[in-house]
Amino acid sequence: MYILIALVIVVILMVLAASKFHFHPFLSLLLAAIVMGFVGGLNADQVNSVLMTGFGKTLGSIGIIIAFGTIIGTYLEKSGGAMTLANRILKWTGERNSVLAMNITGFIVSIPVFCDSGFVILSSLNKALSRKAGIPLVVLGVSLAAGLYATHVFVPPTPGPLAAAAALDADLGLVILMGLLVAVPVALAGFFWAKYIGKRWGGALAEQEKDISSPEKLPSATLSFAPIVVPILLIALKSVTDYPTHPFGQGVAAAILDFTGHPVIALFAGVFLSFGLKGKDTKETHFHWVTKGLKDAGIIILITGAGGAFGAILRATGIGEIIGSGFSGLHIGLFLPFLIAAILKSAQGSSTVAIITTAAIMAPLLEPFGLTSPLGRTLTVLAVGAGAMTVSHLNDSFFWVVAQFTNLDTATALKTQTVSTLIQGVTGIAIILILGWVFI
Repeated sequence: MYILIALVIVVILMVLAASKFHFHPFLSLLLAAIVMGFVGGLNADQVNSVLMTGFGKTLGSIGIIIAFGTIIGTYLEKSGGAMTLANRILKWTGERNSVLAMNITGFIVSIPVFCDSGFVILSSLNKALSRKAGIPLVVLGVSLAAGLYATHVFVPPTPGPLAAAAALDADLGLVILMGLLVAVPVALAGFFWAKYIGKRWGGALAEQEKDISSPEKLPSATLSFAPIVVPILLIALKSVTDYPTHPFGQGVAAAILDFTGHPVIALFAGVFLSFGLKGKDTKETHFHWVTKGLKDAGIIILITGAGGAFGAILRATGIGEIIGSGFSGLHIGLFLPFLIAAILKSAQGSSTVAIITTAAIMAPLLEPFGLTSPLGRTLTVLAVGAGAMTVSHLNDSFFWVVAQFTNLDTATALKTQTVSTLIQGVTGIAIILILGWVFI
């Protein structure tokens, strides 16, 4: 049991290092891996070997994909494509349904764009709608944040679920399909909460300020949707192609779909599609925008690799069998990754770090918990995501982005945004547990 005690202590120290001393998770994950390696009985050579192998193997499968996803997000952000998506969805839903429109907009935008950036990009539209439709800004803000958060933790190519899928060897196409299935009701749970707080508390309208960018300066809806929709469609088609029944046959067409649906190729296509978003009225070149995306991706890639190294060390120590034998009789299954991720998220603030760390801890536990099937691995990824959104509060940058851009004081933000993430996380794990009970 001393290995389990050591793991608990190491995780607690990681949380304290991040929350109290602002120690970077890249370093804390690597340090935790080294400590657990020696505690688990590995010698110095084994620790070095497993550390490097785990780091390299993880980045070999996920590094390029994260880079491509971040580049697409950069183009949507800098070109105004995200605003185009918002305007088009608002046109579909109508001004009377502005709260739902912002929820749907956040849901789509956050697939390639980090939720923090997405909220900042769309905050001016939020304020314009608040004034025009007479809807309290807090209602629009919480609804937008709920949509952004749902796909942020459930749907690749957002880096968190992407890294978890790699760490748990889950089929990426299945994760996207099931992630969307779970994310829709989770986003709607936040939407209904936003509607409720509007009736319960009300709130101020946005103050008059400069209007959002005029539509003629924004890229078209087709160009804006394409970098998101096409890669997801290609990856999903590959998953269907690979079904044992071979619905597309086993000929040339199936081979093409299998190749183009590989995440690297699909996201690469998305990158080239995003190039069409850049207008001619900016002095910056494609080189500048791609470089910006790669810089943003660098930190995420390194943290993901460190998480992979941590997971490799845990597997090498045999801790999976120890935890599995200890918890197998409790029948908590998919609730364990949710619980671990929720504790890590609430303690240190970052959903991405919580997802990567929890995925590393869960990787050796899949077999003892009976979650090695494709669906079992996928639902484990989603359970981790549900935990990683429960809850967002004072130590989370997204909490402060929502509070500041929605003009909320801290107490009100805790009552509205924090409670929203709690409701969303509980909704998510409830759906996942039902899916696990029915299909596993």
